[in-house]
Amino acid sequence: MASINPNLLLLMKYPLLALFTLLPVLSMAQVKDLDKNVAGVKDSVVAWRRYLHQYPELSNREYKTGAYVAAHLKALGLEVLTGVGKTGVVAILKGGKPGPVVALRADMDALPVYERANLPFKSVDSADYLGQQVPVMHACGHDTHVAMLLGTATVLTAMKKEVPGTVKFIFQPAEEGAPGDEEGGAPLMIKEGVMDNPKVDAIFGLHINSQTPIGVIKYKSGAEMASSDWFVVKVKGKQSHGSQPWHGIDPVVVAAQIIQGFQTIVSRQAELTKAPVVITVGKIHSGVRSNIIPEELVMEGTIRTLDSHMQADVHERMKLTATKIAEASGAEAEVSIDTKTKVTYNDPALVKQMLPSLEAAVGKENVKEADWTTGAEDFSFYGDKAPAFFFFLGGLPPGQDPLKAAAHHTPDFYIDDSKLDAGVKVFCQLVFDYGKKK
Repeated sequence: MASINPNLLLLMKYPLLALFTLLPVLSMAQVKDLDKNVAGVKDSVVAWRRYLHQYPELSNREYKTGAYVAAHLKALGLEVLTGVGKTGVVAILKGGKPGPVVALRADMDALPVYERANLPFKSVDSADYLGQQVPVMHACGHDTHVAMLLGTATVLTAMKKEVPGTVKFIFQPAEEGAPGDEEGGAPLMIKEGVMDNPKVDAIFGLHINSQTPIGVIKYKSGAEMASSDWFVVKVKGKQSHGSQPWHGIDPVVVAAQIIQGFQTIVSRQAELTKAPVVITVGKIHSGVRSNIIPEELVMEGTIRTLDSHMQADVHERMKLTATKIAEASGAEAEVSIDTKTKVTYNDPALVKQMLPSLEAAVGKENVKEADWTTGAEDFSFYGDKAPAFFFFLGGLPPGQDPLKAAAHHTPDFYIDDSKLDAGVKVFCQLVFDYGKKK
């Protein structure tokens, strides 16, 4: 008796599996149609990106950017909402086939950074930032995100009859953090209902990366990017003449000891085999003259963790370290910590389900699993409302050394925009595949 193929037995036992095995998520005709539409929008995506790069705007000040985005989305005939989360834009596309609600997100804000690269579309703009006139640059690639999502909206609108369910295009302001005490970013958009009406079933986002080869996608299941906490430490001492420190309590010396103590939390108290921790003091202000020991000092910094339990533990250790070191010197220390973003967590089931879509869009050889990163993203907040998947798309020019590429948030940051169509195709592929698998 001839043996029966085990795969056939599996299909006989689970007939629905046979359906998905025999019928690809996208037919060959649909694949060709998608490829044609993506190719057709490629030049426009690059042009949009370069325009946005030349005219950047800071967080919560993306007025012209929002208007630019909204005008294109309205021209497509989409339902468009403006002023969401201050300057954000949301567009809704109702597909021609039944299916879930999928959200795609792009952030719009630039940074107070001077652009040093000599590009024909280089930014020369400046703006007010907390009372100071600063240069403005898209030094993190958010201009590419906006352009790719505009391209995605264009392609999916052209293929509307084939789109399963509903697509929400979220153009978000203030990912880099709202200025001062203002609200902004993903939390404010969520607060104003961006994940509801209709309720989102899954959300996807991507980030360009200057140190990843162009066209390559990197992802990680589970915890991918760190939480970001901003802290302020106020140290109060006793003022005295610089020549007689014994008559005062020097908050500068106390602050130096506190900084060293914070690094000891990282090197000697945090369980680094579980997840990394970074504590950085980036700003210190104290005193008015070189020969006066000041009464007070204020220092500010950031904490990055990749585990929520470690995050809470580090907060407590920092407060204890600062107050006890100050107390030992007769000073006082007050620590305040503000959580800006949570850990960016990719839903493992969603990652497993949609990984073939990434591979179909850019080729299996161009999809790489990555390590976690201590960078942070407020995309993390969307994961509280629906399963989320966030990944990186490379923008490093061919032949360049990733180790020598300028980092994000720097004056020399550079992105090769010749393959931004890869991001468009990935987003479209995710919409079609998630909708039909759902």
